[in-house]
Amino acid sequence: MVIKASAATEIRQLIAALGGDDDVRREAAIARLTVIGARAVDGLRRAYADTSDRETRVAVLRALEPIGDRRTVAIARGAIAEGGDLALAAAAALRVLLDSPHGPTGTDALDILVATALDPSAERRVRLAALQVMPAGVRARVAEALQADPDPGLKARAGDLPRDAAAADAVWQDALEGRLPDTPAALRDAAESRAAAAPLSALQRMIDAVRSREGAVENAAKRAAWRTVRGALHQTLALRDSRVAVYDLRESLEDARGPLPTSFLAALHVVGDQSCLEPLAAAYARTPAGNARWRVQLAAAFRAIARREKVTRRHAVVKRISARWPEAGRELTAPA
Repeated sequence: MVIKASAATEIRQLIAALGGDDDVRREAAIARLTVIGARAVDGLRRAYADTSDRETRVAVLRALEPIGDRRTVAIARGAIAEGGDLALAAAAALRVLLDSPHGPTGTDALDILVATALDPSAERRVRLAALQVMPAGVRARVAEALQADPDPGLKARAGDLPRDAAAADAVWQDALEGRLPDTPAALRDAAESRAAAAPLSALQRMIDAVRSREGAVENAAKRAAWRTVRGALHQTLALRDSRVAVYDLRESLEDARGPLPTSFLAALHVVGDQSCLEPLAAAYARTPAGNARWRVQLAAAFRAIARREKVTRRHAVVKRISARWPEAGRELTAPA
């Protein structure tokens, strides 16, 4: 297909907009590439191959999805194998290809979806997505084959729950096994109604996994979003009076160079112990006086723990705090 120079330039600019952190620009580019249609497919395929950034690849698949071009099959097959949001975007693209006028394309798309749904090593939410986009007749036959699957709940999630609830349930089950979604919002939404009943040890492992993911993210906004999820999990543990992850609260204070989400301080109020007092004092001491709200929160958590643990000015921990941070020691141990 020959593309005029002006059109080729526009396509290159739109594809470039699929990367980066400007969500509005990205969404506008996806919409325009969809209108351009098949003329943009070769450029999208090259862009997918030339980048390892998962968000950009998801955007490429989202642009390819409504175009319904058979050249998408090869990309979608590889994306399914990579899991996460990339696989979900690939499943959506394959759904459109099921109705392709090119018979082999529809067959290939269906074969990939069926194989994914039946693959016990794939993430639950990816298997569920593959199952849900199949034609009803095929889905029923695949569901029968899942009767003997190692995950007995997959068929139930596909058939008995509303689609959104089934997807959230799959996200949560994957996260309990350490397979986090690509986006923190997916885990946050899944955790809201499920974390309260999860085993305490599983929540502890999830906190560790979220912290690891948080540390690996370069974008500050996304890192903060993962931290918010971690704080919510800490709050759930605190409401259950569990101290299994107090070490993470303590280490988060030690590492923080600015305010943490209020959920961290709320958890410290309830389950913090003596080992948290020095990190609280250190955070208080290095916080500028102008950040009054954070200092007030730190002081409140410090005093709540000291009261609960019956720590007085004569305790060794308070003496160490007063020696290292005299001003903070006076302010934190002064009568409220």
